[in-house]
Amino acid sequence: MDPFGRVGARGWWHVRCVDCPRETGARSTDPVVLASVVKVPLVLEFARQVVAGQVDPTERVRLRDGDRLGGSGTAGCLDDVEMSLRDLARLALSISDNTAADALFRRVGVDNVRSLVAELGMPETRILGGPRDIVASMVSDVAAADTGAFALAYPELSVAEVRGLSALDPRRGSASTPAELTRLLRLVWRDEAGPPEACAMLRGWMTRQVGWHRLAGGFPDDVGVAAKTGTMPGIRNEIGVVTYPDGRRYAVAVGAVLDALDGRQFAVDVAIGRAAAAAVDTVRATCTH
Repeated sequence: MDPFGRVGARGWWHVRCVDCPRETGARSTDPVVLASVVKVPLVLEFARQVVAGQVDPTERVRLRDGDRLGGSGTAGCLDDVEMSLRDLARLALSISDNTAADALFRRVGVDNVRSLVAELGMPETRILGGPRDIVASMVSDVAAADTGAFALAYPELSVAEVRGLSALDPRRGSASTPAELTRLLRLVWRDEAGPPEACAMLRGWMTRQVGWHRLAGGFPDDVGVAAKTGTMPGIRNEIGVVTYPDGRRYAVAVGAVLDALDGRQFAVDVAIGRAAAAAVDTVRATCTH
């Protein structure tokens, strides 16, 4: 049974075994908004550049008032912050720090992240930029003078106007498909998305995500979960790899478009975990690995 219909959402998912051809999904080739899931290919490109000697991971970056977007980590700091690129990468994945992600995009280059997903066989994946670019698109969509004016205008927008923002439209904003996202994860976990050292770097940082209420919430404590969430108004998603005690590994992409735009939406988060667990069970039942 689809767990999303009962919680006011339209869900999608895709699961594939990392080590055999088995897979299953629902709406798995439909375009979906990436939101903060974009930080996974971003950090993979950063890790690849580190291994190639193009970037020093200990390089210091100073983040000032103009860099902050608000939110978690450095994005919400009141004062200037200075840290290494690798710590920014860790914060971008562990707490979804948007300012950290923007700093990484500036350093590694948006075009290089786009080239990476093309190289990995993800033709339906579109990356327009980082979190600041998403905000800029929303400011432009409502013809606001700046982010401050947008913040004042947003509460007055109708539901239709919010849903019409290009950043929330998978046909116009940064987007992918569930099947391409699990392909990316499978390649990373098989050390086929770049040098093994780079893949291992990304895997390690993804295990440090502090949120457990979506994907991880659907699995027992003895199942390892390395994942990254994405959240925007009316959108919840998560991608990750779950590893069972028997060593079997499954790449998962799951999410939903919600009837309501705002609120905690805990029931939807629970449905994400349940949908993921049910899909993994289906694959495990026929897994040939």
